Amino acid sequence: MSTIKRVFDRLQSRGEGALIGYVMAGDPSPEQTLLIADALVRGGVDVLELGLPFSDPIADGPTIQAASVRALAAGTTPRMVLEMAREIKCKHDTPIVVMTYYNPVFKMGIQRFVNLAKACLVDGLIVPDLPVEEAADYVEKAKKNDVDTIFLAAPSTSKERLQKIVTCSSGFLYLVSHFGVTGEQKKIADSTLQLIKRVLPFTKGRVPLAVGFGVSKPEHARSIIGAGADGVIVGSALVNVIQRNQGNTRVIVEEVGRLAREFKTATTR
Repeated sequence: MSTIKRVFDRLQSRGEGALIGYVMAGDPSPEQTLLIADALVRGGVDVLELGLPFSDPIADGPTIQAASVRALAAGTTPRMVLEMAREIKCKHDTPIVVMTYYNPVFKMGIQRFVNLAKACLVDGLIVPDLPVEEAADYVEKAKKNDVDTIFLAAPSTSKERLQKIVTCSSGFLYLVSHFGVTGEQKKIADSTLQLIKRVLPFTKGRVPLAVGFGVSKPEHARSIIGAGADGVIVGSALVNVIQRNQGNTRVIVEEVGRLAREFKTATTR
């Protein structure tokens, strides 16, 4: 059983959902990312998701796109992101997931990338632009290295394709809550709650279900966990704190820690 799955199982036994907190590695600098990660873990994040900055982040909205630009401007490279993961894991037991587009993986080579991820103590990888139909080689190499392969499912995903995605997913299944890109939302739509209930029969007993895209308030997390999801993914709300407070590391660290505590409280069933 993977480290990520063990965390979900432990939380389920306590009547809690998992809080997965996303930040762009290297935003606003690699050094500050380590401080932000510390604050998120202290605040209660159960799984830490590090974004690997990329020049064409097609699944992301303006907030995370801007974070990627800042991280690249700070000189952040794929290897640096993986090394950041290692530094964080040497201080905390919290599982770390790296979200990357396929281009950096392809350029480095699947085997080399996965080997380096494993050496840097990364627990799972999310590659949003890699279709499950073309991922056999990637899944095989990641599995041999005990790195979870976290795939995404969307509102438009058919039952047949969802079954295939669930079969290839480990750690958790990332359910995209709505059409479009990442970014804060004012409220969680009823369609999202219905989507969770539609997907649950496919994931229950197979892989934990975590919901992301637009989870920007604690009440959003409460609704999603209440609908039966095993976890929530919070990204843009945290990245916005970094964007608003560039140049003031103390405030960034305090605010992301406070937000993490508020979201974590909302994951209790």
